[in-house]
Amino acid sequence: MKFNHLGIPTTASFEGEIDLPHLKITVSDHENNPYGIQWQRFWADAPYPELVKTVPHVAFEVDDLMVELQGKKVIIEPSSPSEGLMVAFIEVNGAPVELMEYSK
Repeated sequence: MKFNHLGIPTTASFEGEIDLPHLKITVSDHENNPYGIQWQRFWADAPYPELVKTVPHVAFEVDDLMVELQGKKVIIEPSSPSEGLMVAFIEVNGAPVELMEYSK
């Protein structure tokens, strides 16, 4: 696994907002800082678990998403938010973790 970003939910506005209507979320660019910090504001009708909308998550790139999900508590099923990327969320010790697989 390779660290990708830290997603921090907020209800406040932040600099450099990027609206993602198809995901019902507004984010900051996690690549604009050396630590991968990404602010996230979920829209009122965002269809995600409260855990994801209220607790910071860490995201890791994995080689095989389906293998990584085996035996884990999946809280957001695998989906493709953008071309060449598959993501899913699991719960680990009460915290959300995002797993990301980029197409090779």
